[in-house]
Amino acid sequence: MSIRPVTRTRTAIPTIEGAGVHLRRAFGFGDTSETDPFLLFDDFRNERPADYLAGFPWHPHRGIETITYVLAGTVQHEDSLGNSGRLGGGDVQWMTAGRGIMHHEMPQGDPSGRMHGFQLWANLPSVHKMTTPRYQDVASKEIPTVTDDDGTAVRIICGEFWGTRGPVDGIAAEPQYLDVWVPPGQRKVLPVDTYRSAFAYIFEGSASFRDASAPFGVLTEQTAGNDDTLVREMSGNRSLVMFGNGDEVVVHAGEQGVRFLLVAGRPIQEPVAWHGPIVMNTREEIQRAMADLRDGTFIEGAR
Repeated sequence: MSIRPVTRTRTAIPTIEGAGVHLRRAFGFGDTSETDPFLLFDDFRNERPADYLAGFPWHPHRGIETITYVLAGTVQHEDSLGNSGRLGGGDVQWMTAGRGIMHHEMPQGDPSGRMHGFQLWANLPSVHKMTTPRYQDVASKEIPTVTDDDGTAVRIICGEFWGTRGPVDGIAAEPQYLDVWVPPGQRKVLPVDTYRSAFAYIFEGSASFRDASAPFGVLTEQTAGNDDTLVREMSGNRSLVMFGNGDEVVVHAGEQGVRFLLVAGRPIQEPVAWHGPIVMNTREEIQRAMADLRDGTFIEGAR
C-alpha cells in the first residue's frame, strides 16, 4: 500500500455566477491537468437569499457531466427535453449533457434561508461527448452510508467503498464520490484506486492529511531534490486538498471532527477546449457548438 502525498491545498475563492449567485470556487476554468477528469468544483453555500435566489437561468451544456449535491435548501431544475424536478437536502443529480441540452437551476433556501450544495463538472472523453443526454436523479434515501466502529461514516454517492456501491452508475470517468465524516481526533485510512486522480474538499471542521509517520498537520508540499522536508498545516472549512499518486488517503480529524467530500476519477488525458459550460477537444468543435446554438440545432446534435 502507498499513501497519497498532498500536492497542494487552497481555499475556495469567492465567485459570482449565473444571475448573481455568490459561491466559492475550489477550481475551474484553468489548467485541467491536475484535476483531470474534473473541470470545475463550486460550493454554493449561503444564508442570505438575496445572494442566491436569482439562480442560474437557461444556459447550454455540451460535452460534460454535471453533478449537483444538495445539503440544505432545494434546487428547482428544468431542461429543454422536458425534464423537471426538485432536489432537496441529501439528493443528487448526475446530468450527462452529451451532445447538448439547455438547462436552468433555481436554488431556494430552507425555512431559515440557508442554501448549501456543491456542483462538480466532469469531462467526457471525445467518444462520448456527442452522446444522448441523460439524467440520474437520486433521492437521499437511495444513497447508502457505511459506518465504521470508530464512528467514521461514509456516504457513497458513486463508486464502491468498503464493499458497498453507490447508486450512480455508467459514468465515463469511473468516479468515486464520497461524503466522509471522521469523528474528532480519529485517524482514518481510506482506499482510493491508484489509477484515479483524487481530491478532498473540507466543508465542516478541520483535518490533516498525512502518512502515519509524519507529525500532525497537512502535508502541503515537498521540497525539491532529495530533501524530505515537508511543510505542514491544518486544513479547515472550504479547503481543497489535492493528492498525488498512491492507493490510500490518510486523514486525521481535528478537535471538531471533519466532514469532507472525497472525489476520484480516471484521467481522460485529452485536449480541453471550453466556452463556459460547453467543453470539447478543439476550438473548431467549440465554434461548431456556437453555430448550432445560433441556427437552432444545438439540442438535436451534430450534423
